[in-house]
Amino acid sequence: MSRDLRLGLVLAINLTMVLALVAVGLLAHSLGVLAAGADYLGDALGAGLSLAALRLSRHGHHPRASTFAALANSSFLLIVTLTVAAAAIHRLIAGTPSIHGAPVIVISVIAAAAMIVCALILGDVEGDLSMESVMLDTVADAAAALGVAISGTIILATGGVYWLDSLVALVISIVVAYHALRLMRRAQIDLRGKRAAQSRPANRA
Repeated sequence: MSRDLRLGLVLAINLTMVLALVAVGLLAHSLGVLAAGADYLGDALGAGLSLAALRLSRHGHHPRASTFAALANSSFLLIVTLTVAAAAIHRLIAGTPSIHGAPVIVISVIAAAAMIVCALILGDVEGDLSMESVMLDTVADAAAALGVAISGTIILATGGVYWLDSLVALVISIVVAYHALRLMRRAQIDLRGKRAAQSRPANRA
């Protein structure tokens, strides 16, 4: 399967899950589910950027397109996760509304399964920062969805503990933000290295 097709499939799955997660998150009043939806939107953007970068690089339009895509994707992901973290902190301080646990569990399990499928579709991405960024988002979102499913199970079983949803959303945001920062750093180092390599022949001349 070509990289174009793999990224196209991942993009389609993520866009479908964004719509489902946002709908269920709003109905269930779950910030954790909405956070997952925002992350999946970041995945969709990342897959789209990587697909565009792959085609640009293939036609020789921009040899650093893949690295730029990774940088843009990680930057967007960081913005989204910081926004979710701020909302989670606000809920923890001001109070969390009642959350419907059953739909949270169902959609989160489906979302986790969808991301596992995406990871299998992507396959081996080592050596390609853009593809690695998409894989990072995919694996992180699978773990996040499982975390939300666990919190939904506890909420459903206890009939309360609604603050757990916001706490899980905050933890997920911190973890994803950390990995986004690491990827941004790697992309910046890669860009500097390529610029230095391009300037060497000119300096020798």
